[in-house]
Amino acid sequence: MNRPAILKLLGALMAGMMAWRAAANGFRLPDQDAFATARGEAFVATADNPSAVYYNPAGITQLEGNNVRGGIYGIYLDRSFSPPSTAPNHGHSYDNQDNYAAAPQLFYTFSPTNLPVSFGLGVYAPFGGVSSWPQDTGFRSVAIDGSLTYFTINPVVACKVLPSLSVGAGLMVNYADMEMSQGLAQFPHPLTNFFRFTGDGWSVGYNLGALWQPHEKISLGASFRSSASVNLEGDTRYEKLPFVSKTNQSAQAEFKFPMTVVVGLSYRPTPKWNIEFDADYTDWSSFDKTTIHQSSTSPGVARDISLTLDWQASWMYEFGVTRYFDHGWHASAGFVFNQNSVPNNYYSPLAADMDRYVFSAGTGYKGRHFNFDIAYQCAYGPTHTVTGSKPSSIPATSTGQTADGNYDFISHAVIVSAGWHF
Repeated sequence: MNRPAILKLLGALMAGMMAWRAAANGFRLPDQDAFATARGEAFVATADNPSAVYYNPAGITQLEGNNVRGGIYGIYLDRSFSPPSTAPNHGHSYDNQDNYAAAPQLFYTFSPTNLPVSFGLGVYAPFGGVSSWPQDTGFRSVAIDGSLTYFTINPVVACKVLPSLSVGAGLMVNYADMEMSQGLAQFPHPLTNFFRFTGDGWSVGYNLGALWQPHEKISLGASFRSSASVNLEGDTRYEKLPFVSKTNQSAQAEFKFPMTVVVGLSYRPTPKWNIEFDADYTDWSSFDKTTIHQSSTSPGVARDISLTLDWQASWMYEFGVTRYFDHGWHASAGFVFNQNSVPNNYYSPLAADMDRYVFSAGTGYKGRHFNFDIAYQCAYGPTHTVTGSKPSSIPATSTGQTADGNYDFISHAVIVSAGWHF
């Protein structure tokens, strides 16, 4: 390809590389508390610790006085890829090179004495991840690596409008930092070639929640988190020798992070048991099309670069059970079925999404002042075969590379949370 053709068609470069995951649905991180994770995230209708700021802000009315709770979610991911039988490198297996990730969280709530109003604050990471593949997978010109850092500052207020009904609302202030790259040829050598976009920015959204206990054995919960558009400001860098020398210019791109809706039912046959089922919806269709706006044009390069992502909405179905023992101890177990969010048409190896089955278990203690929980989680994704995927860039088309092949996934995670009531 000559220089004008390469540069003119850089607009399609980013289409297949806009997402990567850390653990679940898209690159969403629903694991914000060890007690909730042990229950398979089935917590919206329980929401009885400070992490309710995230799971269901209405739940903080159940807490008295001051409560602080923090933790960390650490995960080991084993993602692998094997090329299709028609590929030159058929028979090889490739492992993703970023295997470890961690996300912290911190929550605080305050309920004044003799008032039906409670206040809360959360700082956590609802999205994020990192992914990096070897250079010889056969899809180098589709995607190589990417990372997302995303955190939210979330003040909330909740009110007990009836003895059995609470509602809550909050403001979400979000920060995102995104970086991704792909090749412009099949191989990185002997001539240097790459394309990279880096940007960061802030956005604002809101969350709502409701918690209703029509009967002492039944509790209903619902939570809504709005979508949030963030304008990522940064730069593009690309090079393809001998035609294109190293180029760096400022650029920006807007992404609309998805809204989520969770509804759940908790059944408590006795004070010793809590059984809950939740349906959790993420509207990933907001990741449809976007544009990278560059500060200037070069010969043969368009200032505005259109991107096609074509993600789809997906569900997580969550089930959890907790058994409470004497002296403040409890044990929980849970299961999640998580739907794939990335269709084969524009499949991204950086996302490598697929249907997943998630199993979890944990234990904890709640005392007069101190409390803690620890949970283990294992997620398994049966082999997902991608066929007929469309190259999302001219370099991928010209090299004949696609994201077709077999993707496998397994992960092991531990999350620990501890709190103090005063």
